[in-house]
Amino acid sequence: MAITVYLSCLLVLSVAGLAQGIKSPLRSQDPGPQPLELKQAFTLFQIQYNRSYSNPEEYARRLDIFAHNLAQAQQLEEEDLGTAEFGVTPFSDLTEEEFGRLYGHRRMDGEAPKVGREVGSEEWGESVPPTCDWRKLDGVISSVKKQVPAPVRPSPALGVEGRRGQGPEISSAAPLVQESCSCCWAMAAAGNIEALWGIKYRQSVELSVQELLDCGRCGDGCRGGFVWDAFITVLNNSGLASEKDYPFQGQVKPHRCLAKEHKKVAWIQDFIMLPDNEQKIAWYLATQGPITVTINMKLLKLYKKGVIEATPTSCDPFLVDHSVLLVGFGKSESVADRRAGAAGAQPQSRRSIPFWILKNSWGTKWGEKGYFRLYRGNNTCGITKYPLTARVDQPAKKRPVSCPP
Repeated sequence: MAITVYLSCLLVLSVAGLAQGIKSPLRSQDPGPQPLELKQAFTLFQIQYNRSYSNPEEYARRLDIFAHNLAQAQQLEEEDLGTAEFGVTPFSDLTEEEFGRLYGHRRMDGEAPKVGREVGSEEWGESVPPTCDWRKLDGVISSVKKQVPAPVRPSPALGVEGRRGQGPEISSAAPLVQESCSCCWAMAAAGNIEALWGIKYRQSVELSVQELLDCGRCGDGCRGGFVWDAFITVLNNSGLASEKDYPFQGQVKPHRCLAKEHKKVAWIQDFIMLPDNEQKIAWYLATQGPITVTINMKLLKLYKKGVIEATPTSCDPFLVDHSVLLVGFGKSESVADRRAGAAGAQPQSRRSIPFWILKNSWGTKWGEKGYFRLYRGNNTCGITKYPLTARVDQPAKKRPVSCPP
């Protein structure tokens, strides 16, 4: 743990210095040792995230991608209107196409199934508390999952500079990209049922994502899906097994649904789509429990911490491609207003920023220990497009029926 923290600090300092070099107006006059600093930052990235490459050409390509992503992170931070910080993440050597293929799911063509935004207006309360965080209640929110099922193999040698005249030393011990499973939709759905079950029955459960992948009605498994697919699978299977009994494998074998072999530990009666209104979503979240949402994940690749406040231009709310669990909301303490310069206001102006708290499925080394925050109030990244939740219930007991004698 201490080594990991030390490497993280080194990487942050190295990248910060590199970013200053990139931003400096003197760079065009005197680029200095920037290529060497870039390689040092890249080496620290390789060590921290256990990356190795198969040959010098691949190393050079990934170094270029890393440099591009650093420049993009700097631009994102300059454009963000909230408090978000962007920089080196586990995905800093991936292209946009690779990242989307590995960690998102297919975009929705047309409209969602007619599950309806059918909760009557009389059921909605008007009062919303100032803050809500379901993580603070034991037994409600399970541990942060990771779509990659197993760690990349350790590499004995990384791409580091050797003696003068030698190229980088490359290890072929591990692949660049661990085969991932596009199952954010299943993990979000399982997390939704886990949370609601814990709230309603005060029983902590951790549910099988693998059952949702193996037994889905569409058969897509790790190739992507939608939250409603997961809920329909739970209904069709009359419940969901535990993660312990039916563990996550991160891959799907055809005709390998083992739902009938395992005891069910949680059930749902149906699922609903909430109104596309953030005030009503906040009320439902505070009074009923966590819900799933599907957002545009464009800004998450290089996200490190803080509140993302995007515009429709920087994060299109109609192009949603990543499902996550909405677990709370709040408001930041007074912070310097990044909008001040652009708006011509006083640079000392400050404001509080309302935000959503969301649980991701990319492991705890990403974001705020696996979580992230989005600005609340302007449909940031399409958060109101598909606010979906199950409604849990114990299975109905069938009364015995007998013919009268």
